[in-house]
Formats: sequence, structure tokens, C-alpha cells
Amino acid sequence: VQLQAFGGGLAQAGGSLRLSCAASGRTFRTYFMGWFRQAPGKEREFVAAIRWIGGTTYHTDSVKGRFTISRDNRKNTMYLQMNNLELEDAAVYYCAAKTTYNTDLVRSEGDFDLWGQGTQVTVSS
Repeated sequence: VQLQAFGGGLAQAGGSLRLSCAASGRTFRTYFMGWFRQAPGKEREFVAAIRWIGGTTYHTDSVKGRFTISRDNRKNTMYLQMNNLELEDAAVYYCAAKTTYNTDLVRSEGDFDLWGQGTQVTVSS
């Protein structure tokens, strides 16, 4: 089972990018999927998460109103639409899945058990 994130790149401040995270391999149960990011010299931080069944979303305060997480169950793909990008949004973005249910907590790295590789988002002024 693999998660593959793509869609990163270079955008100007105020611009937009759309990240995708596709799951491949054997069928697995997904309870939540999420996005985290890590800027140079900083710890990895929570960005957004979505409950796979039902679609309830969670966004960290700094991206509310600018980023939107969504998913397509049939395609086993999660998205992060990033609008009005700010310089502070530049980071490597990682997607993750919670495939073993324990709690509804989704804001820490330890809440997820499957990770994809990162995709770089660069924001220029």
C-alpha cells in the first residue's frame, strides 16, 4: 500500500496550487486522511484532515478560508486546494492516512499510520 503525493511546485504569493494524494496497492480501510507540512528548520505540522466516510473536514487555523481538503472515494484520492498562498505556506507537504482506528484525533503525526513522500511547495513574492 502506498500513498503518492503530487501537484507541488512554484506559485506566487496570492496564487493557487492543488495537491493530490493517491492511494495504490491492496485495498485498505481508511478512516481519515490528512496533510502535514514541514518547512526548513521547523517541525512537521498539521494542515488539514478529512474523515473518509462522511467527509468531515478539519483545517488548522492558519489555512482556514484559504485551503480546502477534499476527497474522491472512488478514486482513492485526496486533494488540497490551496488558494491565496502566503510565503509562510512554503514547505514540503506530506499526505497521510489513518488505516487503524483508535480515536478521532487527527492533528498529530502519531494519529496517522501510513505516509506518502512529500511534495515541495514553493511560494515566491
